[in-house]
Amino acid sequence: MTEHFAHVVRGSGPGLLLAHGAGGGIEANYGPILDDLARTHTVVGPDYPGSGATPRSDRPLDLDSLADSLVATAVSAGVDRFTILGYSLGTAVAVRAATRHPERVTGLVLTAGFAHPTNQMRLAVDVWRALLDQENQELLAKYLTFAATGGRFLNSLSPADLDAAVGGLVVPPGTPDQVDLVAAVDTRAELARIAVPALVIGTRQDVLVPAEVQRALADGIPGAEYVEIESGHLMQIEARDDWLAHIQKFLSRI
Repeated sequence: MTEHFAHVVRGSGPGLLLAHGAGGGIEANYGPILDDLARTHTVVGPDYPGSGATPRSDRPLDLDSLADSLVATAVSAGVDRFTILGYSLGTAVAVRAATRHPERVTGLVLTAGFAHPTNQMRLAVDVWRALLDQENQELLAKYLTFAATGGRFLNSLSPADLDAAVGGLVVPPGTPDQVDLVAAVDTRAELARIAVPALVIGTRQDVLVPAEVQRALADGIPGAEYVEIESGHLMQIEARDDWLAHIQKFLSRI
């Protein structure tokens, strides 16, 4: 069933639709660059069920419905055609949206993405899901800080900054549903059907989604450009300027 998600609309210009990661949200995943993107584009940022102001779903999430609802939310906001900027789980949502709604998608920017979880990823996701069930906020925060942060950045933190990072974790109520969807993702068969310009931005120090998984995503998309930034999974914090620069350069070309 197609729904309309709670969302933000910012800026003016060509359409740019945001697809966030599991356990995240538009503000958490894109807040550091929203103002910059809105200077040149009309940015639509929907929150998945259970994130932001979108109510949690009463049924398991599936990629088709999520992609359809993301597109429907943009169209309802008056943005009929758009590039999709996807992050982590959002890269799979973006790919599915591009293959289900090719008349609306003009380009893809995929960061820290994957087409299918490897065994390494599945183990990481299984631990994440189990910790959510245990409702041990401190242990969950320590695990996610370890897994989502690049070693160089993490080891540069002072003890006080590390404590702040662990203590600042926010877990949206829909996180378990979104994490379950990560384990079910498989867009490998449709990558070859992507017919729009695509940029895949790899995060070189990523533990959750290893760089070779991200390169495989790029390899599967005809003509996709691949670049890497020196970061773990949280490039919004670790390499914000480099991430933004690659996005803006690509958007200016298309």
